[in-house]
Amino acid sequence: MKLATLCYVQTATHTLMVHRNKKENDMHEGKWNGLGGKLEPGESPEECVIREVLEESGLQISAPELKGVLTFPAFDGLDDWYVFVFTANQFKGDLTSDCPEGDLEWIDTDHLNRLNLWDGDRIFLEWLKQERFFSGKFIYDKGQLIRHSVIFY
Repeated sequence: MKLATLCYVQTATHTLMVHRNKKENDMHEGKWNGLGGKLEPGESPEECVIREVLEESGLQISAPELKGVLTFPAFDGLDDWYVFVFTANQFKGDLTSDCPEGDLEWIDTDHLNRLNLWDGDRIFLEWLKQERFFSGKFIYDKGQLIRHSVIFY
């Protein structure tokens, strides 16, 4: 089982996304994602998301908002992934030009679905607009979304 965070850093009109095009053997190669990564031992999801966004973007976020949890059974063919999904609209610092994951770009939030996203991302990005907490489950087989479910609280 893998525990991870995913953060959508946002302004009033744009969302910071990373085009995954730098790491070798990246299961997300060519896709656009929010920022985040795996929790380190002893780290809370909030500590992880703040650290990961800083490492990947150079931005120091504050008050990240936990929007939901996503479950991806055997997403990489081996492990179940549990992902804490955050948004953050309070940040400071300068955006780095040297993100280890890929190229960073501020994308018009209304145009996110035009990007090369995972099919499940197209679904749960809509959930971020709601005020309710979500618990979603996405089942993929060889990179193809098979089915999903969600509970809103």
